[in-house]
Amino acid sequence: MEMLLSDIIQEKGGRVTCIDPQATVMEAVKLMKKDRIGALLVMDGEAVVGMLTERDIVFRVIAEEIDPSTIKVHKVMSKGVCVIKPRNTVREAMQVVTTKRFRHLPVVSDGKLVGMISSGDLTRKIVAENEGVIDTLYDYIYGTYPG
Repeated sequence: MEMLLSDIIQEKGGRVTCIDPQATVMEAVKLMKKDRIGALLVMDGEAVVGMLTERDIVFRVIAEEIDPSTIKVHKVMSKGVCVIKPRNTVREAMQVVTTKRFRHLPVVSDGKLVGMISSGDLTRKIVAENEGVIDTLYDYIYGTYPG
C-alpha cells in the first residue's frame, strides 16, 4: 500500500511556521532564518491566503530594491496556494509538485491546516520505497529472500 501524506505529517509532526499577511517581509525573513526554512505559509486567522518563499523575497523585494522592513508580506507573497488532503498519496503529491513546480504543499483536512510537506519530504519517501523494492527483488533473485 502506498504511503499517505498523513503518514508523513505524523512522522515529521504537524508544526507549520506561519506568518500574518500584515507582517513585514523583514519579520518574515527573521522567522525563516530562526526556523531554518525556505517558505512560510501566510495565514489570515484559520485561512491559508498565500505562501512567502525565498524566491518571492529575492525577485519581488531585493531585486526591486524595496526595503523589506516596510513592505508587507501580502504585497509580495505568492497567491492561489494549492493545498492537498492528508489522504492523498505521496505519488499524487509528487505529481502536483512536479506539474505545478511547487516546492511546498499545505496539507488541509476539513478546512483546517494539518501540516506542510515539501518536495524533499516526498523525494525521500519515494527513494526509501524504491530502495525497499530493490532490496526485495535482489534478495529474491539471489536466493536470499526469506519467503
